[in-house]
This record gives sequence, structure tokens and C-alpha cells, in this order.
Amino acid sequence: MTHRLIRRRVAGTAVTAALALALTSCFGSSKGGASDNPDADVTITFWHGWSAPSEVKAIQATIDAFEKANPNIHVKAVGNITDDKINQALRAGGPSAPDVVSSFTTDNVGEFCNSHAFVDLAPFLSKSGIDPEKTFPGPQLSYTQYNGNQCALPLLSDAYGLYYNKDAFKAAGISAPPKTMSELDADAVKLTKASGDGYSQIGFMPDYHFYESTITHFGAQWAPTYFDAEGKSTVATDPAINSAMAWQKSLLDQLGGYDKLDKFRTSAGEEFSNNNAFMTGQVAMMIDGEWRAGMIDDSNSKVDYGVAPFPVPDDQAAQYGKGYITGTIVGIASTSEKQNAAWEFVKYLTTDTDAVVNFANAIHNVPSTIAALASPRVSQDPNFQQFIKIASDPNSTTTPASPNGGDYQLVLQNLGYDYQSGKQTDLQSGLDDAAHQIDTNLAQVQ
Repeated sequence: MTHRLIRRRVAGTAVTAALALALTSCFGSSKGGASDNPDADVTITFWHGWSAPSEVKAIQATIDAFEKANPNIHVKAVGNITDDKINQALRAGGPSAPDVVSSFTTDNVGEFCNSHAFVDLAPFLSKSGIDPEKTFPGPQLSYTQYNGNQCALPLLSDAYGLYYNKDAFKAAGISAPPKTMSELDADAVKLTKASGDGYSQIGFMPDYHFYESTITHFGAQWAPTYFDAEGKSTVATDPAINSAMAWQKSLLDQLGGYDKLDKFRTSAGEEFSNNNAFMTGQVAMMIDGEWRAGMIDDSNSKVDYGVAPFPVPDDQAAQYGKGYITGTIVGIASTSEKQNAAWEFVKYLTTDTDAVVNFANAIHNVPSTIAALASPRVSQDPNFQQFIKIASDPNSTTTPASPNGGDYQLVLQNLGYDYQSGKQTDLQSGLDDAAHQIDTNLAQVQ
């Protein structure tokens, strides 16, 4: 099994805002402009971010299948492309610019849509008779559009769940993974083993600096709104983020406090290595995506692991099974002069069930259409199937697109760092300030 070695990280506030302004100044309307003959013999350029040999092989196999079904359309693929390079190329335009672009960073969809760097795909979807709401799960539709502009489509997904060490559970007398936050807290304390002034094992690592332990990944279980209908931040008025941060800080304190846990974190192995603290048995439970199972199976880890949905707040116990969803996106560059041909390729990548299933199986990612998620051809590995269920759960959520990318997530991340370390002691005041900062930053790009 292969895995994606990309973790979504938000960019700096100033850089993100500047990029959004630069993109907005370079593009007009994203509607129309598709005048090429899709039946003509043509070559389109496809930029993507995959770089591992197995991943490149898998995407090329998908391209080969498309070209076999569409012999008049040839696809020139260029891999290992970053969002910075995408933005530069789309601003510059010209013959060297790509026609079809994929990105691992859903945080930039709002910028791509708002600046019209990517074309609105609604006319193409309508012309092809594709109903997005009947084709893609809700979270995937949410992170591929902004303000009514469906400028991207999902190209495989990532779902987050709970990994747990079966041997550690057995030794601690725990019979099943936790389903609620209070159960997670109790299990985390029970599984934590002190050693000198540190730990030989931590039950669960809530430190926001640790691997995938971010406020957005945790917070999804409280179903935050982030913005109201007018686009204003709701992080100070919606109780979800407050509750999520309060839970994280409480568990941090129960396990020994920030200083002690952060000292452990700094000695832990790199996230994307065989020295990952869960894979070495130093951490008994961890939030992570479906790719982690592939990493463990391909490694020399001796951990006998299980996968379950991440726990939910006690007052939402009926929604156990949901989780945070994100993924890769793909769109058509507004500078492309071959948009109809590009659409045929995008349509195949994102809506052909066999293509989606084959690619998902090859790189151990979650399929991104309703039909592909339900396909019996999707990997039936029990651990992988847990992520299929999480991605299919109607209560699963994502982080919404914003015109200045992941800026609002960065603001919340910085508040989380301050709150867990004790630098900010008044959480509501911190959220009030965060909401104001988010709105102020948004005003600079609108």
C-alpha cells in the first residue's frame, strides 16, 4: 500500500492575503471561454503533486486508461507540483501554463474560485448531465467550491479516525476503543505510563504541535460553522470551537500538563517516518488519516493496531462514526484554451467510478464519489473500511473554503498554541480576538 506524504498546512497570514490579492487582480470571470472542439486531436497538460514512484505509476495508469477511452485527447503529466508553482503559472499564463491542475491543499480553493484562476465547472457539469449533490458527498462538495462557484472537484479524499494499539488496550484492560470524549479521556489517562520525569507511554497526545492533532481535526467532532451566511467569523459565538479547545486543554492537564507533554513531543520521532511515536508504541491512541495504515503495514512496526471513528462529544453520542474529511482537488485553468478537452479529462478523473476506485486502491486514499465509496471493488481491508464508513457518514464535516485560504485556521491554530501553553488564560476573550482578526484579514481580500 502507498500513502500520501503531504500534510495540509496553512500558509502565513500576510503571504496568503497577498496571494489572494495578486490572483484576484489577474483574472476576470471564470464563466465561459470553452470554445475548443473536444473531438479534435489535442494534447492537454496536467499538473499534479504526486511524486512517490508508486503514486506516479498509479496516476499514469489512470491517464493511460483515459487516453485509451479518448484516443483524440493526449495528456502530458507533470508531477511534484506545489501550489506556489501553480499560482505563479496561472498568473503568468502563456503556452507553458497547465490546462488541468490538481492540488493537495483544499485551503486554497477559496482563492482559486474567488480569483477565477480556475473556471466554474457548473456549466460543464450541467452539460454532461452530472448532478454534483448526487455524485459527491457533502464535505467534498463543500471544500471544492466557494460562494456558489464550483471551481474544483474532489479527486480522492482523506478521512480522519482513531488509531489504537490493541496490545496496549489489552494490557490496560480496555475492551473497545472509546466512542465519546469522556471515554477517550479515561482511556488516555489509564494508558499513560510515567517514567522518571517523563513517560514510557502516553495514552493520547492532545498537544496541538503533535502530528495531526490540530484544532480543525479535533473540532470537526463538534461540527463548527466557522462563518455565518454573510461570511463573518462565528468562532466566538458558535460554542463548538470553545468546547473543542476546552476539552483539549482539560485532557492536556489531566495527562501532566503542557510543559511535560511538549517535552515528550520534542523527543518523538518524525511524523512521516518509521519512528512515528504511534508506530513505535510510545503513543497508544492517535488521530490520523487512512494513509497511516499503509505506512504501518509497509514498515517494520510491531504495533498491532486497530482503527475506529474518532470519539464525539458526550452530548452528540448518537453521531458517533463521523470525522473530519479533506482531500485532493482538481480544476481547469481559466487560461487554458482547451477547456472542453480538459473537462473530458477532469470528468473522467472525478466521476468515472472505475477510475476513482482503481486510483483510490492504488494509493490507499478514500474514494471521492458516492458511487465509488459504495463500490464492492474498493479495498475491503477492515481498517480501510473504517475510513470508508467515516467518509460516507452524513455527519462528517470539513473546513469551508475562504477567499484568503487557510488564514482563519492559522488564527485559530495560534490561539490554540497560546491557550494550551497558558499564554492565553481567557478562552472566550481569545476567541473574540480571533474572530475580529479573521474578519479583519478577510476584509483585506474582498
